[in-house]
Amino acid sequence: MSLGLAVANLGRVAWNQTARQWRHWRQRLLRRWKHARETGKSARATARASAAKARDARTQAYAGSVRTMRYWARVRQQTVPRIRRELAVRRELRRVAAGSGPILVGPWLSEVGYEVLYWVPFLRWFSDRYGVDRSRLVVISRGGVASWYDELAAGYVELLDLYGPEEFARRNAERQRAGEQKQHGLAAFDAEILDTVRRRPGLAGAAVCHPSLMFRLLRQFWLGNDSVAYVQEHTRIVRTAPEYEGPRPPLPARYTAVKLYSGGAIPDTGEHRRALRALVEAAAAQMPVVVLDTGLALDDHADYLFRDVANVTTLDGWMTPQNNLGLQTAVVQGAARFLSTCGGLAWLAPLMGVETVAVYADDTLLTPHLYAAQLAFRAAGAAAFVPLHLGHAGLAAPAPVAPAVGESSA
Repeated sequence: MSLGLAVANLGRVAWNQTARQWRHWRQRLLRRWKHARETGKSARATARASAAKARDARTQAYAGSVRTMRYWARVRQQTVPRIRRELAVRRELRRVAAGSGPILVGPWLSEVGYEVLYWVPFLRWFSDRYGVDRSRLVVISRGGVASWYDELAAGYVELLDLYGPEEFARRNAERQRAGEQKQHGLAAFDAEILDTVRRRPGLAGAAVCHPSLMFRLLRQFWLGNDSVAYVQEHTRIVRTAPEYEGPRPPLPARYTAVKLYSGGAIPDTGEHRRALRALVEAAAAQMPVVVLDTGLALDDHADYLFRDVANVTTLDGWMTPQNNLGLQTAVVQGAARFLSTCGGLAWLAPLMGVETVAVYADDTLLTPHLYAAQLAFRAAGAAAFVPLHLGHAGLAAPAPVAPAVGESSA
């Protein structure tokens, strides 16, 4: 072998060895670099995750603090005022119920619907809760409704004996225009009536259970801020059988009583009049109809009258200002069915055992009352109560038929 070839071989061996070493160290460096890069990525990911967790924790803490603040704000705005209001009303009721002297209940100057659905049940709760004997209570109302209070009160004062119908309507309208539509406070007219009644023998120092106590207690339910359970806690609605003692007109053995009037539930339009006429005609085709027309202008409601419909009679000549509500109650109580604008006596009829179809065209102001009434009727075992939207009246043929008690009326 020549020297040159040996040198070349040694050179190749040295080169190959050096190349292997270089590849070995290069791979090690690459692995270390990759490891360092992955470690860095992992560290950055961990840092980002930690930052996200910290951000989420801060967000949750902030949201929790906001929810807590809002919760306590609601407590301050709703619960605390309600508790204060209830405590104040209960203190006043305890003061009224204290002792053994007479208690003037009223005067009631608001709508019939509020009287039968809330005021009378509220007084029943008041008497039960504070142990007030009926012999102490003297009710002040209008329209001959003493029979509504028979079980609760021994005395009754008829407002329309104290004031003529025109004067009463005018003074009451003035009270309403002054901001006392719902008797949230003791208006000048209320105070005048109470002073007049207190001049009667034995009533000089009588305490007063004024409707403002009930309105203050239940107002937030009507505004949608309290539950119906709150109303149920402060009222007692039961079946009733009022005993009207005045003269009664001759009536058919079986008839439908009808009380349809204008107002927020049924605005006076030609379309509504035509739909109501169709309902009355359908009812009259089944049995005689007795229309509860008063001919009186004691409030802002006007009766829809269909005197020209066959098989329809009215109460002409029997109604007076002093007996109008009492007589209407007696006529409804003797009816096989009651067809009425939703409100007013429609809340009373089912509790007297009379199937009731309550008609409306606009339920904007009726919703809380319908809800409260239907729950109360079911609990009291009242007769069937069917709310009927006037736009759906044509679906009831030949006349609205009431379902069995307890069935849904939706």
